[in-house]
Amino acid sequence: MVNTIYFSRPSTDLLQFPPSDFPSTLPPPLSGSAPFTPPIDIPTDIYNAALDIKIPITIAIIYAFSALILNAYNHKCGNRPWKISKTRTFSSFVFLHNILLAVYSGWTFLGMWGTMQRSVPIPSDQSNLVHTVDALCKIHGSRGLGESINFNQSTSLWSPTSSHGNTPDLGAMGRIWNEGLSFYGWIFYLSKFYEVLDTFIIIVKGKQSGTLQTYHHAGAMFSMWAGIRYMSPPIWMFVFVNSAIHTIMYTYFTITGIGIKVPRVLKQGITTLQITQFVVGSLYAAIHLFISYEIPVQVSITESFIEDIPKVIVDQPAQASTFLMSISRGVKNMLVASLGRLSVPPQSSEVLPKITEEVKFRTEYQNVPCLDTTGQAFAICLNIIYLTPLTILFVQFFIHSYLRQPTNKSPAVGDLNSSSTNKKITSGEKSD
Repeated sequence: MVNTIYFSRPSTDLLQFPPSDFPSTLPPPLSGSAPFTPPIDIPTDIYNAALDIKIPITIAIIYAFSALILNAYNHKCGNRPWKISKTRTFSSFVFLHNILLAVYSGWTFLGMWGTMQRSVPIPSDQSNLVHTVDALCKIHGSRGLGESINFNQSTSLWSPTSSHGNTPDLGAMGRIWNEGLSFYGWIFYLSKFYEVLDTFIIIVKGKQSGTLQTYHHAGAMFSMWAGIRYMSPPIWMFVFVNSAIHTIMYTYFTITGIGIKVPRVLKQGITTLQITQFVVGSLYAAIHLFISYEIPVQVSITESFIEDIPKVIVDQPAQASTFLMSISRGVKNMLVASLGRLSVPPQSSEVLPKITEEVKFRTEYQNVPCLDTTGQAFAICLNIIYLTPLTILFVQFFIHSYLRQPTNKSPAVGDLNSSSTNKKITSGEKSD
């Protein structure tokens, strides 16, 4: 049978705000407990403490107000570079900053590449497509169609999707979360706090950090927080694709920082990749709300049957009764007892039918939604809300930077309005 994939309106049970706090985020499996586990262990209390909503809120507020105040300071000073920006120490810091983020992003991309290879089968035909959909929708449990484990919002318990009578193993390998997303995604979330240094590097150079730069960095904190905190399936794409683009982008910053000129087409290509990432990422995330599909499940069936029935019983007249048979056997026993024997063993004609019950399992197909929790749906909606205006701002930046300016005056990647009189930057020289 070919499993079917369905598209329908999302259940109202998923679209609730605020989302449920359950389940708590599952930490990565212990290092060395299975092949491809993380190289280091992250204590569970630290792992979950970092995902407290107060952390991104606090850092985002401090970041936004700091950028606002420092922008005002630069404007008051005529947007002149700070004295420290002329020092060797500052230049070395910027160089190491770019190198660090380029290497880290490349490491994350390679880690997520391996994660996806081990977790997601490539569909070869229509019958195998549902295997891929299942691997992308259900990110916990063992590999294989219907072998996932899901959080049941009604019972607030983890349970297997199709296995009968099994206790769910939250540490099972084979799906995206335990294969790497729980580890690489969590660190990638933390890296969003460090990346705000891009903004302060721009400000120290005497430039303005505009709306796009501030909105982008602050929004990325909440986007990654929601995806990892609620273990939302499409967050893998943000980590995987964004780390790839960051590898290219920060390598570009490193090269240009040491005075090597880069062709204009590369600068334009990086911005195009960013815009493509936002559009494709938004659509990919949104589709999870509408997908359901069929998986094989094991259903128990109790079968009853009669065994050991002598033929003589089957051939008896229907009016023969067990009561009369008992009287006949009692009379026989008394006669035999008078001859010195205790009893007469029952004849085969007196054996009663034996009813036997046996529990068997058969495979049926059950329709399951792609998403299981309100938190997963919330993370998707939050990302769409964040990415929609971000995409518009980046398109405006692209038009201004590459389509309206003369070809001999090409801005740096994300360096919108850098050639204007007030040197205002809305996406920033270092924007992801």
